[in-house]
Amino acid sequence: MFSSQTYIKRRNILKAQLNSGIALFMGNEESSMNYTDNTYHFRQDSSFLYFFGLNHAGLTAVVDVDEGNDYIFGNDITVEDIVWMGYQPSIARQAKDVGIENTGTVGDLDSFLTEANNKGRKIHILPPYRLENKIKLLDWFGIPLDDTWQAASVDFIKAVVAQREIKSGEELHEIEKAVNTSVDMHVAAMQMVRPGMKEAEIAARVQEIAVREGGNIAFPIIATKNGETLHNHYHGNLLSEGDMLLLDCGAETAMGYAGDLSSTMPVSDSFTEHQKEIYNITLASHEASIAMLKPGVPFKDVYFESTRIIIEGMKDLGIVKGDTEEAIQQGVHAMFFPCGLGHQMGLDVHDMEDLGEVYVGYDGKAKSTQFGIKSLRLAKPLKPGLVLTIEPGIYFIPALIDMWKAENQFTDFINYDKLETYKGFGGIRNEENFVITEDAYKLIGKPKPKTIEDVEKQKHIAST
Repeated sequence: MFSSQTYIKRRNILKAQLNSGIALFMGNEESSMNYTDNTYHFRQDSSFLYFFGLNHAGLTAVVDVDEGNDYIFGNDITVEDIVWMGYQPSIARQAKDVGIENTGTVGDLDSFLTEANNKGRKIHILPPYRLENKIKLLDWFGIPLDDTWQAASVDFIKAVVAQREIKSGEELHEIEKAVNTSVDMHVAAMQMVRPGMKEAEIAARVQEIAVREGGNIAFPIIATKNGETLHNHYHGNLLSEGDMLLLDCGAETAMGYAGDLSSTMPVSDSFTEHQKEIYNITLASHEASIAMLKPGVPFKDVYFESTRIIIEGMKDLGIVKGDTEEAIQQGVHAMFFPCGLGHQMGLDVHDMEDLGEVYVGYDGKAKSTQFGIKSLRLAKPLKPGLVLTIEPGIYFIPALIDMWKAENQFTDFINYDKLETYKGFGGIRNEENFVITEDAYKLIGKPKPKTIEDVEKQKHIAST
């Protein structure tokens, strides 16, 4: 964890932003896979980590804005727990490490909240994403399980977003560690991939690197020859000559900060000419997007520039026709690029997604409902200290091609006869991580091979 002063300062800023009431932070519990004692890997709630730094299950924290006091509530472990888990510091000891003197048991928390509720004090909550925390809100305040989003405090959400989206120097140091490990994961995959190998072998190798560095993977690994499926977590395919492997994976540090990179690599020693054409269009979109990054630029503008490059590339190949701007306005680009361009990143790989994209990525403004654009997670103007990904891609999705063709959609723009020839192509994505600086941007971590030449070079390094 960081120094206690870091967490004290963060909580004091939060108090000034909220002005009054009680801010309730529900830490995560252990979550069972198939019976009580067989649990999933524990991951603390990220906002709890940000303000309190304690990566242990069963904790709840309170920031009393009116009284100026901070609390940690949780039960100390018993000797039976020690037998199975080993010694764990007391709640009071853990709290002191992050600058908190006031502690209590879970029973004390129930009494504290009951008293505050009876006095009519404002209790700010964040929208919970785990069922066990929704049940707690039902027990404490009678909030129905389906109404927890509506009960969340918008002021609390906005205050948390305002702090967490601007990364400090010590946070950027952690993120850089995560990204550097992530680069190692991608380079290892480029060097080992070959015909006859299973996707699962790549997935196992990159996860080993993340764990070896003292952390874990930041999200489930995507390692697939079927890159047209954007979040493909199936690893059972055998790789063959002429395939491409799309790898989307990142490391998480022991403190919970994430990296998130994507690469597309040939299974053979080199890309085919057909693959190079699409790869270079994707890379041109990627580089054009990066060039636009600077404070004050709405990220939605960066997204639309990335789509222009893709549409123009598709026109050069005879797949798309007509006016580029009109095609984009009508959403033709979503045939090839049905997702967003990037997202914020930090303690969550999709940073603060649990707090709602309308607040995190749109400053409270409504999102588009148009297919493709509605998947854009970030649209608002960029600010110094904001960390984000750039990840345009081109995907040939057979089901989407068949549907739009059957519905005669965009026939003025799409040459379906030509598009049909790309049905088995798959998908291509490159992804890197950046921080917005005072006047432009900075790549986080060491460079990842991303040009055709640099990716193929890794294959040759492995064979020598």
